[in-house]
This record gives sequence, structure tokens and C-alpha cells, in this order.
Amino acid sequence: MPEASPLVLAGILGYLLGSVPFGLVLTRAAGLGDIRSIGSGNIGATNVLRTGRKGLALATLLLDGGKGAIAALIALVLLGQAAALVAGFAAVLGHNFPVWLNFKGGKGVATTLGTLMAVCWPAGLACCGTWLVVAGIFRISSLAALAALALAPVYAQLFAGPATAAMAAGLAALGFIRHHANIRRLLKGEEPKIGKKKG
Repeated sequence: MPEASPLVLAGILGYLLGSVPFGLVLTRAAGLGDIRSIGSGNIGATNVLRTGRKGLALATLLLDGGKGAIAALIALVLLGQAAALVAGFAAVLGHNFPVWLNFKGGKGVATTLGTLMAVCWPAGLACCGTWLVVAGIFRISSLAALAALALAPVYAQLFAGPATAAMAAGLAALGFIRHHANIRRLLKGEEPKIGKKKG
């Protein structure tokens, strides 16, 4: 199956880049210990923000998004558009299920947004804008993330076409699954506001 080889290579590349746990690395380097022991136990930027270190949270956000974008862009340049979609999707899988952390990672929102920025920047910008608007109104990160994820396939179809929309739909489904506990808390009105320490 020689045609599949570039896609397999793109998937491996994306997964390995995506599995780098920047939130854990940065908080340990800053002397804050294991980020998985506080708040939600997540390795992403929202939980890093619960340490009170906004700079670290921003760095985590940018790096988690960047690894998805870089994976997709490398694959795009070397292997083509289809490989970029595979690499970006695999980067989110790597973030969510990193081999280095016994496959217990984050929820993949920043990495999803970074991937979308790389494969279709108008859709990526639209998703980021959706996140910002919802977060600004409701001050709930998970609600903003779910809104952005839900609209990602719509934006991707509008600006790129069915292949990118299919990837975005897969990432949205994965994101909703990873947010199952947040969805339960949202329905109960118990989801914490942005910046509020949890636990």
C-alpha cells in the first residue's frame, strides 16, 4: 500500500509532536510540581491557569496549539494536504493520549485550534473568535471550547470543503467525548468560571 505510506508517516509525526505535554513540562520547570495533582488534573492551559501563573498558562496554550499547527504544516509541505489533515488529527490524539503519560492527557482544544489554523486559517480564526466571544460572555472555558468545537465542521466546510470538514467533525466528536465531565457539570450549573481554582 505505497499510497498509504505518507499518511502513516504523517500520523506518526503528528502523534509524537502532539504527545509532548507542555503544561506538565512548564509547571515542573517553574517549580510548581505536577499539574495533574491540582484542579481538574488536566495538563492543558485552563488547569495551568488555576496555579495563578497566567504567563505559564499562556505559554501552555500557545505551545499546545503550536504543536498541532507545526505537525500539520510539516506534513503539508512534505506530503500534501491529505497528510496535513492526518497529522493534525494525530497531534490531537497525541495530546489527549500521550504515550509518555500512560495515555492520560488533555482535552485537545488548543491543539485542535492550532491544527485548524494550519490547515484552514479562516476556519481556525472563526473557531478562536467563537471561543473568545462565548468565554467573554459566560466566563466558562469548557462552554467556550464546546461552542468552538461544535462550529468547527461548519466553518471548515464553508472555508475549505468536505475533507477538512470531516477532520473537524472528528475532532469535535473527540472533544465532546473528552469534555463529558464538564458537560455534566454545565448541565448542573456547577462548572467553574475561568481563573477560579478548582480543588
